[in-house]
Amino acid sequence: MGIQISPSILNSDLSNLAAEVRRIESTADWVHVDVMDNHFVPNLTLGLPVVESLLASVSIPADCHLMIEDPDRWAPAYAEAGAKSVTFHVEAARNPVTLARDLRAAGARAGAAIKPGTSIESVRDIARELDMILIMTVEPGFGGQAFMDDMMGKVTEARRIADSSGLDIWVQVDGGIDARTIGIAAEAGANVFVAGSAVYRADDPADMVSRLRALAEAAAAQ
Repeated sequence: MGIQISPSILNSDLSNLAAEVRRIESTADWVHVDVMDNHFVPNLTLGLPVVESLLASVSIPADCHLMIEDPDRWAPAYAEAGAKSVTFHVEAARNPVTLARDLRAAGARAGAAIKPGTSIESVRDIARELDMILIMTVEPGFGGQAFMDDMMGKVTEARRIADSSGLDIWVQVDGGIDARTIGIAAEAGANVFVAGSAVYRADDPADMVSRLRALAEAAAAQ
């Protein structure tokens, strides 16, 4: 599986989401949708009704990152609404194995995310139930934060876990990804990249997606 770019709409014009997503559809692999509940993280974004409405209006597959309490209850509904990838936080899930299976049964890829302070060991034992491991490279909650270089060891270990499983498990990074940092994360072993500010603050978001992909591919090939 090659490099994939998943632009986050957190830094887009939230008053016109469908149009903002269409700005990146021609070059991006996914649209990354950050769902925050002001409990698990100190920010409130959008929820299931907005996501469901958005997905009915765009053609690109949605990569939903749920920064919420009680994902065991709420996460499957995002898959049922049409999200093709749904990621929950291991810190919030009561039974991550059952949740991952529920997401797959509802038609989505199942991802597990960990905060910077959470050990990679928290996903090792459940890796075979997952389609993706998300390493946060900022503290979740807000866009535009600085990339945490010290998370790269965790990215490399996630890649080892993924490769040793013998399964097609993707390693995603989210937070501070731009033209300077995407190569660092690619060299560490990531192959799916969430970029928000770097894409939506560019004059041409679609062109920036292509530029980020080229940088990641070059770094991964080294």
